[in-house]
Amino acid sequence: MSERKSDISGWLVRRASWPLWVALGAVLGALVARTARLTSRGGMDNAIVVRAAKAWLDGGSPYDDPHFLYLPSAVLAAAPQVLVERDVLCVLAPLVVTGCLVGGWICALRLHGVPLRSRFAALGLLALAAGFAPFAHLVWLGNWTATAALALPLALLLAGRGRWVAAAAVLGAAVALKPLLAPMGLLFVFARRWRALGVLVAVPVAASAGAALALPDPAGFFTRTVPFLLSGDDRFVRLYEASPAAVLPRLGVPGALAGALAFALAAAGLVCAHRRWRGEEGPLRYAETGALLMLSAFLVSRPSYDHYLLVPVPLLLAGLPYAASVTRSVWFWMALVPQLPGVTWPYLEAGERRAFRDAVTLCALAVTVGLHSWRRAGGKGAPAVPVPPSRGAAASSSVSGV
Repeated sequence: MSERKSDISGWLVRRASWPLWVALGAVLGALVARTARLTSRGGMDNAIVVRAAKAWLDGGSPYDDPHFLYLPSAVLAAAPQVLVERDVLCVLAPLVVTGCLVGGWICALRLHGVPLRSRFAALGLLALAAGFAPFAHLVWLGNWTATAALALPLALLLAGRGRWVAAAAVLGAAVALKPLLAPMGLLFVFARRWRALGVLVAVPVAASAGAALALPDPAGFFTRTVPFLLSGDDRFVRLYEASPAAVLPRLGVPGALAGALAFALAAAGLVCAHRRWRGEEGPLRYAETGALLMLSAFLVSRPSYDHYLLVPVPLLLAGLPYAASVTRSVWFWMALVPQLPGVTWPYLEAGERRAFRDAVTLCALAVTVGLHSWRRAGGKGAPAVPVPPSRGAAASSSVSGV
């Protein structure tokens, strides 16, 4: 099965009209304005990081707050926010988060060779912002997962162009801010890019080691945060975790069995990711392998939240113009149904029960992408990116290298 484009691609890649861009700007602006008006310090999760940085500047330990789950390098990165006035930060933080999500979408489009001014570029981002609940939720929280949503497609774009060391540097910088993308090290193992893997490891280690020396408890991440993550004894946080290991015990499944099932699913996902990497080449190879690695990690990671889906989903969605993309499967869209905003599900009305919907999406996506990747392995080659006929030969040459 080759990575050729179907007939719908010709319509998708035509240039979008200005009303579509206006609608997109209105939706994104509304998300930023609502967050700025109703939250403090750019959202609840960003506020945790800001408080940790303020505690450090006041001479205390950022790890006194058990909900600060970042490496020491994140403390220094968050310190400038302490110096920003609260009213300014309330606007600046959601703007930065939204910018990261938009930037990640742009990089995903470029990875797949889709023109940035196309209808699909605008409609896809509009669908994410207005039709995918985790998008608005991430902006509302101001969570630093937004950095991973930008770094992953950017790194895969660089890797797809043969710039593996640069890709590793991008991932390493993202891990230094939030360790979410650490599982992407397996991609460099699959590709046997050992030098780049060393860079990926060295960047966050060096940044965190240097930052730790400035903290009153240099080993706080290992003595406080790691035990907290392993014990999982925060009953409030557990109510929002989407990992099967956290959700199944709430349904009466023994914790040991739930953990074993989660690890089995994750292991199967890694096997499918490796098989996909060894199979058909082309943009989908990078996107599907990277997305599957992250989905597999989310099945076992503690914590694992709904906004983590903003890391793999846009990367996969950007491949829609390809006829062989997993997004052409009805099961991909069925997996996203629980994330439709404004839909109230019976017995899941309470916010602390949202994790059940998130777990369904996470598991369904992982299984769908895994089976798709297993079937796709073994193909050959990938054709050029489609270009609207009206753009001519010059346009073709301009995007063929994207």
